[in-house]
Amino acid sequence: MTTQFQQVPLTSLAATAGCAAKIAQVDLLEALRYLPIRRDPRVLVGLHTGDDAAIVQLRPDLALVETIDVFTPIVDDPFDYGRIAAANALSDVYAMGGTPLSALSFVAWPMAQLGPAALGQVLQGAQQVCDEAGIVLAGGHSIVDTEPKFGLAVIGTIDPKAIVSNAGAQVGDRLVLTKAIGTGVVTTAHKRGLATAEHLAAAVASMTTLNAAAADAMCAVGVHAATDVTGFGLLGHLGNVLRASSAASGTPLGATLQWADVPLLPGAIELAIAGACPGGSRRNLTYAAPQCQFSKSMSEYQQLLLADAQTSGGLLIAVEPNRCDALLAALADRGVTVHAVIGVVHAAAAAGQIVVE
Repeated sequence: MTTQFQQVPLTSLAATAGCAAKIAQVDLLEALRYLPIRRDPRVLVGLHTGDDAAIVQLRPDLALVETIDVFTPIVDDPFDYGRIAAANALSDVYAMGGTPLSALSFVAWPMAQLGPAALGQVLQGAQQVCDEAGIVLAGGHSIVDTEPKFGLAVIGTIDPKAIVSNAGAQVGDRLVLTKAIGTGVVTTAHKRGLATAEHLAAAVASMTTLNAAAADAMCAVGVHAATDVTGFGLLGHLGNVLRASSAASGTPLGATLQWADVPLLPGAIELAIAGACPGGSRRNLTYAAPQCQFSKSMSEYQQLLLADAQTSGGLLIAVEPNRCDALLAALADRGVTVHAVIGVVHAAAAAGQIVVE
């Protein structure tokens, strides 16, 4: 690798970072209105629930979980970029209760600026995480681009009777979160020279941790619904769960969150106060705020953290009250060190309403 390639930070070539690059929910929903509706009895989970992955049935006891996730660099280290992108893509399969089977990679690469060795490090990082998941990168596709982009299309398997979708939450369910939030704030602060090495290291450690153990815990205990918290932020993904569950049950569902119980990454509060909030997080809050009732004591930075665009975030799980303690114990037994009960699902005047106390 030449000196020229070594001196180009990945994030300097990206307009947005990680899952903050996602199209805003309001714009995505408008675009999807143009997609012709198609029905296929083999598609058990598709577009209509806004779930983490599609599920296609092959036979009565076997279905495929299909997902794809691609984003721009959220860190400058190519190896870590590959690890984060792989963990993020695999998370969609885990959130459905599935088991990853194989992966294909997609890469868009500014070869003249970054060179092949840096791309090789991205692929090495991705394969390391895939090794942890017990799968290989079986192939992929690449193009030349001015902005780096990398991600995986992942195929998994699942028993059709054991699907954990985002449409099953019920009144009284406790909401359990399995990773701290704040990756958007911390990585944006790092890009602006505001975060310490320790702040970034904690965020990278969180983003490169697979949700495999958390998924195994929730499947062992039995839960009503789950999703992973990524680019739409905690409020956005919780809103998706509430609206999908309301449509499925016919009962408008809302939730109450306890701000003090939401786990945060080291430095997230201080860096948010310093103004290190990505544009994606602000778009998330603009979209979510009309359906949220925030405590009068909450500041704007606290609200922004709840809407912070996460990359490779944790699972948000809706579990019935009498199984909540068992879920917490199962998470701890499997080494999921960050997990907390952050709220409760309840009936609401309109689907998707969120109260934050």
